[in-house]
Amino acid sequence: MSRPALAMITGSYQPGRCGVSDYTSHLCQHLAQHGLSTTVLTTYAAARTHHSADVRGVVDDWSVGDMPTLARAVQALNPALLHIQHAAGSYGFQRALFGLPPLLRLAGWRGRLVTTVHEYGWWEWQPPHVPAGLVELAKRLGQRRGWWDREDGFLLTMSDALITTNSYAAHVIHERLNGHAPPTHHIPIAANITRASTDRATARREVCAATGWPADALIVAFFGFLHPVKGLETLLAAFAPVAATCPAARLLLVGGVESLALRGAEAERYWNTLHGLVADARLQNTVHLTGFLPDETASCYLQAADVGTLPFNQGVTLKSGSLLALFGHGLPVVATRHTPPDRDLEQATFLQMVPPRNADALAAALRALLNDPSARQGAGAAGAAFVERFSWPAIVCQHRGVYEQAISNGR
Repeated sequence: MSRPALAMITGSYQPGRCGVSDYTSHLCQHLAQHGLSTTVLTTYAAARTHHSADVRGVVDDWSVGDMPTLARAVQALNPALLHIQHAAGSYGFQRALFGLPPLLRLAGWRGRLVTTVHEYGWWEWQPPHVPAGLVELAKRLGQRRGWWDREDGFLLTMSDALITTNSYAAHVIHERLNGHAPPTHHIPIAANITRASTDRATARREVCAATGWPADALIVAFFGFLHPVKGLETLLAAFAPVAATCPAARLLLVGGVESLALRGAEAERYWNTLHGLVADARLQNTVHLTGFLPDETASCYLQAADVGTLPFNQGVTLKSGSLLALFGHGLPVVATRHTPPDRDLEQATFLQMVPPRNADALAAALRALLNDPSARQGAGAAGAAFVERFSWPAIVCQHRGVYEQAISNGR
């Protein structure tokens, strides 16, 4: 491909506080390494945190009033291809972006549009003061004729290509649009941190020294933002009986609380709530909350662990960069089962799956791994081999293919 101008629209572009922003940042960096420079269009507030000419603030927010300004910014830049990264939370759960494609066409922009759908199938539009039956009729009519879809308006139907990061989103899109969907490509994400060069023995010495734990501790690690939806209450309830029957067991909660989804006083309250749960269960000597850590330090903590766990309330899918990070650090993992099951994880027979919000099942699975070194070793090696195909070079190669096809063919 002859290096077309590429622009990327993303929501609140703050990689340290948003998983989609972090993914987008890594994608742009790796595209640049392959000769595709990218201009990111985002909010003025987000752009000020980057101090880079490649990150431009063009809107105050993502409201209806900001869309004409955004359309004019795209037209002025005039990229051959515009790539929108869409997840509802990154745009403050505002829907105005769904009307951007027709605005761009009305403004005279004739480039190609690619949209990455990070999540789909749960956030339908129900405008106030409009009869529900009338809205439903409009949704069905638009989808049947391929004009719009019931969840994302014109964003999907007017794209030249779609990228989904999980198989469930791809399935629902094709089911709803029934032959009217643009060419759709499933490109899984990569781990949200890479493995540091620190060897395991050194990592264990450093972590045990930092926490005051014995050198023979058996460490269970959670990794990611500490949010109420992550099942941490279930994890702490499960870990109490594990620690009672396995004196060497220790629990690391690796990650910060502050994010786009949990901010300021609300984040501080949840941080205090977790510490209160630890104290109530008398686990102060066996549970450690790290807070936010730089990637290399977080990797060191994961390398010191023996088992990883992600007890999400809604279950785990392969759109979790934390899951891939645990696999990438060679950890056997206990996670909660998503409904419907993630097709991409069906082949991962080495992954221990338990029902969400079930402390007894989680405790039993953790206890079984902690008591079986050979099972830990086998599952950890299998996970590390599984995650090798989720690499940034492979992701960039697939994106280049999508871009080339969109520019050559369009719709």
